[in-house]
Amino acid sequence: MAESGEAVLHDGSRIALTVQGEGPALLLPVRLEPYGTVEAETMRRWGGDPDVGLALVRGLSGTNRVIAADYEGHRMAHPAADTLTPDHLAADLLAIADAAGAHAFGYYGYSWLALSGLQLALRTDRLQALAMGGFPPVDGPYQSMLAVTRAAHAMSQASSNPAPNQSAVPVADAEPGDWDHVSVQTTESQTRQFVTLYEALQGFDDFAADVPPELPRLAFAGAEDQIDYSAQWGGVRVRIGEPLAQHQAALIAAGWDVQVLAGLDHLSAMHSSVVLPILTGWLRKIGWVGRPAAD
Repeated sequence: MAESGEAVLHDGSRIALTVQGEGPALLLPVRLEPYGTVEAETMRRWGGDPDVGLALVRGLSGTNRVIAADYEGHRMAHPAADTLTPDHLAADLLAIADAAGAHAFGYYGYSWLALSGLQLALRTDRLQALAMGGFPPVDGPYQSMLAVTRAAHAMSQASSNPAPNQSAVPVADAEPGDWDHVSVQTTESQTRQFVTLYEALQGFDDFAADVPPELPRLAFAGAEDQIDYSAQWGGVRVRIGEPLAQHQAALIAAGWDVQVLAGLDHLSAMHSSVVLPILTGWLRKIGWVGRPAAD
């Protein structure tokens, strides 16, 4: 039976969490609430998986005590415009673990929530397993993501302009991948919090990051995970799969388990049908599972 609760985050806001299953604790910053029909269909059309959070919790709670909290959704509803820093990210994740009564725990995050896990690993000895999906642990795209988030922030500021870009259309009506004709539908504070995050990470040297050598850690990404943004979005290339493949041997030598997934991009590599087998196999390998629940 699932348990519910809430945690108080660094800005005083409260985030709901759900705990399900038995075994070693595993923190997943995922959404369990179903999306609306139109929103879910739009996500599928663009290549996403609107049911990934629920599928992961269901799949992993048979062998783990899964703590689920929709941190991204919470931050979109309660933006930390000036305070979403690596230190506060780590503090928030620890607060969620505390609220669930988990001193030692494992963590899985995808995309910017993966880099959040890396920052967490550098700030606590409570983390016992780290799985990063869709973001490389070294040679990460911190500069290019700052350019993209600054562009998104500028567009969100301009969205209240009385003469908006007439060629822009909502995401639901745009062709998948055609970012140049997508209207920014996030607020100024929502986009500014990610500018705050990536500005704070500009001095971060992930090659020199002092990840605890005994920490079991996994990194995976699609081999085709790369986006080329036009000048409207900062004119940069965000590389995810390429640096993971380029540094795969060195990462393995440093103690990482690494998987580069052929034929997959950023959205397809986050599907539950891809992630769940990777996580279940890896968690068994490192022993961060309990006895499987009876059917």
